[in-house]
Amino acid sequence: MSARYTAARTSVRTAGIMVLFTMAFTALMSGTFELTRPAIEASALEGKMRLIREVLPPSSYDNVLIEDSVALGPTPELGLDQGGHVFRARLAGQPAALVMEVVAPDGYAGRIQLVMAVGVDGRVSGVRVTGHRETPGLGDYIDPNKDRNKSQPWIGQFTGVSFTDVGLDKWKVKRDGGIFAYRSGATISARAVTNATARAVDYAIRQRDALFAVQAGGRL
Repeated sequence: MSARYTAARTSVRTAGIMVLFTMAFTALMSGTFELTRPAIEASALEGKMRLIREVLPPSSYDNVLIEDSVALGPTPELGLDQGGHVFRARLAGQPAALVMEVVAPDGYAGRIQLVMAVGVDGRVSGVRVTGHRETPGLGDYIDPNKDRNKSQPWIGQFTGVSFTDVGLDKWKVKRDGGIFAYRSGATISARAVTNATARAVDYAIRQRDALFAVQAGGRL
């Protein structure tokens, strides 16, 4: 038997073993994913509900909020280039609030992702930053987890405010002639979030009836 034949046979056998190994590994990973998927999905759902609870008190609604949503296409008013979702809170069957995904496109270091809740009366229930790249120790105070003032985090000043109290022309940081505070040296971050919340409240007021009229799981 020639050395060339022996080498070829060895190569074929090695390739076959590698194919079998790959198939077995793929099957193992697939099985592991299927086994762990319910736990992963449950964890993601709990994370989402925890965030929603931060902006909207559970006592303000009695429906299964996570199942009562509307899909949005690209929505410039909310900064959603690729679309997003709005969750609808109801109390005793009546519209109570909207929980919206919002993006401020003009942060100092790029996009700032938010979630906020607006009552049917146009009053903000809460705002939270869910993603950003603002400068650590400077502009990241927009995130209450990074804000050094734990008793009165900067982003808490939006809670309870509506256009009835503060008109759109005053819904700005103080440096721009508005009423909302900012921190010296980090105006851009505060301005981006403040302006994004103004656009979102305006959108919630104008689109409230249309959003509540869409069937759950539908698209506006």
